[in-house]
Amino acid sequence: MQDTSKQYDAVIAKCRTLFVNKMSDYGSAWRILRLPSLTDQIFIKAQRIRGLQQNEVRKVDEGEVSEFIGIINYCAMALIQLEKGVVEQPDLDTEAATDLYDKKIALTKQLMLNKNHDYGEAWRDMRVSSLTDLILQKLLRVKQIENNAGKTIVSEGIDANYQDMINYAIFALIHLNEAD
Repeated sequence: MQDTSKQYDAVIAKCRTLFVNKMSDYGSAWRILRLPSLTDQIFIKAQRIRGLQQNEVRKVDEGEVSEFIGIINYCAMALIQLEKGVVEQPDLDTEAATDLYDKKIALTKQLMLNKNHDYGEAWRDMRVSSLTDLILQKLLRVKQIENNAGKTIVSEGIDANYQDMINYAIFALIHLNEAD
């Protein structure tokens, strides 16, 4: 599990760098996005990954890696929105947004470590395409919960689904890095 922790951190370092750089370029304009808008952004990225995995011809010269990174960062933004709420104007500077990002990722990594312990790193035997399908399944669940005004009867909440999507995307990136 030691390798998983290091690999996880390496993936997050790339994602975090992109998050910080985009904060420098755009500020926290994403803070105006409602959760369904973030969910839809993640859905578009997951659908594109699935299309890339199924189609032989690619018409845009971007692969799965950038899309998985996008899923991770949009899920982190969604987790921040769940905690802070949606605003009408950008309200976070780069330092404050990055601090929130780091906190959400730390909680998500701890969840991964706990589940990895219990599941025995079963994800290592999974295909990237299966991880993509699981992300899409989680997205459909989140959309249903959003359509139900956030209410669930017996299911985990939206936050747990976003955390699972982050972890699945990180697992996929670890697999893709190992394949190179």
